[in-house]
Amino acid sequence: MSTTAPIAPLTTDEAEILVSAARTAAEAAGVTVSVTVLDAGGHLLAFRRDDRAVLVSGETSTRKAYTALQLDAPTADLVDLVKPDGPFHSLPTALDKPLLFIAGGVPIHRDGRLVGALGVGGGTPGQDHTFATTAREELTR
Repeated sequence: MSTTAPIAPLTTDEAEILVSAARTAAEAAGVTVSVTVLDAGGHLLAFRRDDRAVLVSGETSTRKAYTALQLDAPTADLVDLVKPDGPFHSLPTALDKPLLFIAGGVPIHRDGRLVGALGVGGGTPGQDHTFATTAREELTR
């Protein structure tokens, strides 16, 4: 018998809060973005691409979210690990998965357990990371 209490999954309402908060942060900075929210199983909960966001931002936001989810870490923390001299330099090509090691993806936790991830694409990596972390903070308010 397990003594671990079940953790409520990330909901579509919460995913919409994350999308809205990330877009609000991006708008305040004058940046158009795409935002992706995945549940703990890697399934799409929410996606939004601003009308003027570059098309590739949709793909990058999704891959950043997937990477943050699979490795349970902000993608900003992983960038140096996959550089040629990094310990995981072969990871991006070793797997047949859409991993992307560019800042802008963050895992979402509830009661210390991974429940999903958020990815933002369209700004600079630093901007995307800020928009994603701002949205994650908004969810916990």
